[in-house]
Amino acid sequence: MLDKSSAIETVIRKLKKVPVGRGLDLRTYKRDRSILILRTGEDSFKIVEDGFAQKQFTENLKGLKKLLKKLLKSEFPRSNKIRVYDAAEDS
Repeated sequence: MLDKSSAIETVIRKLKKVPVGRGLDLRTYKRDRSILILRTGEDSFKIVEDGFAQKQFTENLKGLKKLLKKLLKSEFPRSNKIRVYDAAEDS
């Protein structure tokens, strides 16, 4: 579990090391809302928001930080801790 204040930097650092087809699943403490980030290419990521809203985004590494900040604020408004799981792209 990560502190929400340092989550963005930690997630970006972990995503730089993740191979294509794998990613991270960020969830609230209660596990009822999530943000799934999958690496689809060398510098491209697919982000799936599943909580208050159900949306999909495609971003590069540069735009990912800004998008994560917005999504964490909207999906995890009162959370102080964020659960982080490894994820794989479904076939």
